[in-house]
Amino acid sequence: VNKGTNAFISSLLIFFPYSGLNFIDLMVRQGNIDNPPKTPLIPGFECSGIVEALGENVKGYEIGDRVMAFTNYNAWAEVVCTPVDFVYRIPDDMSFSEAAAFPMNFVTAYMMLFEVANLREGMSVLVHSAGGGVGQAIAQLCSTVPNVTVFGTASSFKHEAIKESMTYLFDRNMDYVQEVKKISADGVDIVLDCLCGENTGKGLSLLKPLGTYILYGSSNMVTGETKSFFSFAKSWWQVEKVNPIKLYEENKVMAGFSLLNLLFKQSRSSLVTKVMDNLLKLYNEKKIKPVVDSLWALEEVRSYLFSFSDISILVCF
Repeated sequence: VNKGTNAFISSLLIFFPYSGLNFIDLMVRQGNIDNPPKTPLIPGFECSGIVEALGENVKGYEIGDRVMAFTNYNAWAEVVCTPVDFVYRIPDDMSFSEAAAFPMNFVTAYMMLFEVANLREGMSVLVHSAGGGVGQAIAQLCSTVPNVTVFGTASSFKHEAIKESMTYLFDRNMDYVQEVKKISADGVDIVLDCLCGENTGKGLSLLKPLGTYILYGSSNMVTGETKSFFSFAKSWWQVEKVNPIKLYEENKVMAGFSLLNLLFKQSRSSLVTKVMDNLLKLYNEKKIKPVVDSLWALEEVRSYLFSFSDISILVCF
């Protein structure tokens, strides 16, 4: 990095020991995102490390500070340069590996629950991929609000590890709509869907009046190591065509959420900073804690990249 450039003036240079591996990284590798950077590129959107250099306009940080950060790609590099607006101080008792697992998962979960869906006492939430990093963050954040019921779907082999975090847990391949309605005939207040495809229609059908469905991913489109036109077409075909008049008549809300777009395309870093402040307060109160599935050296990641049998998040170092 040329420290004399305008890009560095308001940025920090971070020597990173750890970086998170998220589902978006798989989608990037497959080419399942819009307008990816030209190859060759360095993957990764979050990291933790030590401040190695400061731009002249950077205030509030010193060389040697422990920080975690969002990056617009390049988090898997040995040294990361990112604007100060995307950098946050790591609490004293949080490890670097936990810090690398914190920003994407917990900010995404918090903003969907509290900024978009307005989670309140006594509500009910259905979350898909409950064993993933965002799913576990959602469960922990729901536990900070009294009397929230959390329905989760996940692959059966994850159930033993995550069953304590959910009120009710279902196999992702079963008819979870009927199982939810057996417990709550009216359905749920919030549906958080990272799968897309046929789950979109199912999620909307489960919403109570004034309920909110949020799509924040499309993992059903990701299969194998390369982009699959069949998987993409199947998932697109299975998405129920949404009628706005029906939403109006049934008093339902349909929304989407992309944290990376919010940060890097829509310039809402100040809002994300406020959310991070709230999250770190909850962390310091020991109400939430990132769960790290395993640690891998960068050169080992490819062998693990498409198994994704994680409970929470894979961290590279």
